[in-house]
Amino acid sequence: MIYISEEESAALVTHELAFEAARQALVASASRQNWVFPAVLGRTHDATNTFSIKSGSSDDLTGVKIGSFWSGNPARGLPRHNSTIVLLDQHTGRLGAVIEAGKVNAYRTAGADAADLLARKQAKVLAIFGAGNQAGFEVMALARVRPIETVLVVARPSSRRDALVDQIGERGLDARAAVPEDAVRAADIVVTATPSREPLFDAAWVGPGTHIASMGSDVPGKRELPSELFPKARLFCDLLSQSVQIGEFQHVRDEIDAGVLAVTPIGDVIEKRAPGRHFDNEITVFDSSGISLQDLYMADALIRAKASQH
Repeated sequence: MIYISEEESAALVTHELAFEAARQALVASASRQNWVFPAVLGRTHDATNTFSIKSGSSDDLTGVKIGSFWSGNPARGLPRHNSTIVLLDQHTGRLGAVIEAGKVNAYRTAGADAADLLARKQAKVLAIFGAGNQAGFEVMALARVRPIETVLVVARPSSRRDALVDQIGERGLDARAAVPEDAVRAADIVVTATPSREPLFDAAWVGPGTHIASMGSDVPGKRELPSELFPKARLFCDLLSQSVQIGEFQHVRDEIDAGVLAVTPIGDVIEKRAPGRHFDNEITVFDSSGISLQDLYMADALIRAKASQH
């Protein structure tokens, strides 16, 4: 049985590794030979402590990811978010690998924002909603694939927001705090990475050519984007069956089921079975509800990265 500790996985992971693993997972999710099973959402006696179990299977990999959010952990000197990936042996069903993946999970999520496929090539201004654990990883992942120069951080005034602005500035980008309307109107790319349960901005603020990625909606009731945006945009997701259950498109499921709104799996774009961005002036929306196959392929990539060191 293979074991990779949190410290090991944090040292092994890179944005490049996460990008390639996410790409493999998104392609797999659009294939009939792979399965993503419904997410299980749970909590402890303290309702602020929550966890999720996401499972999946492909030709090569079978396993689960257990993600947890323990609200009181900062007082213990620990992060709120944690993640553990378990791979089963394909032949016997016995335990094949356990990978602690708290920091890895942030890379994994950021690697699947689809901006390389959907954002305009010349996109330079990024608006990021949220100043939590995920936000900084989103910025750095995007800066790899687009010539980002300016980052507008939309979050409530706090030391976390100020620290994020400073962190981004240290990477050579022009970063500053902004209010929602100014940020969205100025942005080429808008990324939302929040636990919001109501739209974060007005659809009327979104200009032609903007790419929008919702990264935070991953349980029933969460909502980051205004539904008024969807009829005038082209819509994409990681996995439609999950997106309409726990992702951003849960709020327009009836319209999707009725064929009023069309949503394209991003794996079909990667494999060139469907087009991505057609024109510079069209609005694109990507919903990343976070699929189990991403975790399985991340685990496999980390195992291979560890093996290559020996």
